[in-house]
Amino acid sequence: MDFPGISIDLSTVQDHKKPDPQFLYDLLIIGGGPSALTAAVYAARKMLKAALITRDFGGQVKNTSEIENYLGYQTITGQELVHKFIEHVKKFDVLVHEGEPVSKLLKSDNRFQVYLHSGTRYLSRAVIWATGKRHRLLNVPGEKELMGRGVAFCAICDAPFFKDKEVVVAGGGNSGFTAALDLLKVAKKVTLINRSKGFNADEILVNAVKHYSHIDLLDDHDIVQINGSNRVESVSVVNRSDKQKKEIKADGIFIQIGLDPNTEPIKNIADLTDYGELKIDCSCRSSLEGLFGAGDVTTVPFDQIIISAGEGAKAALAAYAYLVYNELL
Repeated sequence: MDFPGISIDLSTVQDHKKPDPQFLYDLLIIGGGPSALTAAVYAARKMLKAALITRDFGGQVKNTSEIENYLGYQTITGQELVHKFIEHVKKFDVLVHEGEPVSKLLKSDNRFQVYLHSGTRYLSRAVIWATGKRHRLLNVPGEKELMGRGVAFCAICDAPFFKDKEVVVAGGGNSGFTAALDLLKVAKKVTLINRSKGFNADEILVNAVKHYSHIDLLDDHDIVQINGSNRVESVSVVNRSDKQKKEIKADGIFIQIGLDPNTEPIKNIADLTDYGELKIDCSCRSSLEGLFGAGDVTTVPFDQIIISAGEGAKAALAAYAYLVYNELL
């Protein structure tokens, strides 16, 4: 299946209109995935003076090959769905700062100060934290050194670069098997390595992968090193049962072992779980008054696009109610 390359940049959303660092906004929305974009639409419909700050648009959705469970579309690629989200946001007067992450969040005198890595500061009366999650690393020798030179995370993005090559996928869950499926369409051979005994993916995905003859499924193995001088050349693994070590020839490795929430800038001002997720109540309120959370970065269960979008709507409505109740509008 071919997936169209949709360019998602700031010009797609607005004509490079950025927020004003001197202005006090009603609401700042941090993030660029379904929850943040939905919150932006709802904030605009409530006529809030709002701005959206994001490193990039789409979140994990843009790296998803095919989506079959988002209401209104029987089948749609992740990039196509993100494009439709952005086109929707484009119709509303939402200012956007895109291209760099938030480094720090502070609050004093009912005002939030949002600092970016460049030092730019934005002010608001309320904030929605919708930053999603990032890929977890293996933390083995060779991983960081060969990042972007065979070490990858997005199979749908990078699979064409591995046409007729041998590839390893690290991870035995749904994301690992989905990545394997994307790669099996182009790669000469795919080896899927799972640390635990037994695979945790949905049966339909496991069966789909097993349909291919050029797949090796290896469970109960640890990846201990990624080898190569300028590019990935092989992956060293250890059998957790008998401690035997072997080397698997590979031109690349796709890491799919889970995600970590992007909450570092708020870890000292709001309650987080031991896992790092932002704790929120049923109205998306965090422990810090005026700070709301939405999407995968929060304690709401089930990381699904439709749930994230709904939580974004809830967060925006809750933020509006907070501003009205506290006479901050």
